[in-house]
Amino acid sequence: MIQSLILAIYPLLQAEFSLTFVQIGLITLTFQLASSLLQPVVGYWTDKYPMPWSLPVGMCFTLSGLVLLAMAGSFGGVLLAAALVGTGSSVFHPESSRVARMASGGRHGLAQSIFQVGGNFGSSLGPLLAAVIIAPYGKGNVAWFVLAALLAIVVLAQISRWYAAQHRIAKGKPKAIIANPLPRNKVVLAVSVLLLLIFSKYFYMASISSYYTLLSNAKIRIINTKRAAPSVCLPVCGGCRNGNRRASGR
Repeated sequence: MIQSLILAIYPLLQAEFSLTFVQIGLITLTFQLASSLLQPVVGYWTDKYPMPWSLPVGMCFTLSGLVLLAMAGSFGGVLLAAALVGTGSSVFHPESSRVARMASGGRHGLAQSIFQVGGNFGSSLGPLLAAVIIAPYGKGNVAWFVLAALLAIVVLAQISRWYAAQHRIAKGKPKAIIANPLPRNKVVLAVSVLLLLIFSKYFYMASISSYYTLLSNAKIRIINTKRAAPSVCLPVCGGCRNGNRRASGR
């Protein structure tokens, strides 16, 4: 939800800082680079050295980005805020995905689908809340969402304690040997195809989400914009749920 606020207030940022479409694209690029390219690095590190406290730490980055976004007086400040929110996403998601798997009770596909649906549903709520809380009063009202970030930090701190306890229990058990019957070249090919598909999907979604709000603001009355705001994210929720349930065979 919090991460979708940046996209939702593009019209406000464009009006306040007289941004061009290139500058709007740079905000999206900064956020995506911080949230996407950094995430595999964090995931690789936490695979070797699990970090339960990265959950609230990631949300602290997001909180810092929200505060800076509310106070930003220049385009550079907005870019830095987008980078902080993206970094928070990178730090948060690898370990949160692991927690979802640990709490699945063996139903990994269902757990992952619930995890993704929750995230996408929150993303669909972001534009609606921005239309009600931020749009009528200005960018400074982004600070109200700091309360949501603070609440999330408290909840994630409790989850981190549970995660740390589970990790200590698992550490004392012998590790299972996982056989890999597939040859390396087939694994590389499959992963490469998967990466290509994911890249094409998010290339399309980032392009749509970046300019959808601006187009709606320019061409459609605001009441229709509020109703249409979640229309990009809500179908994704259903797709994630159904796809992951089929993948888990349940």
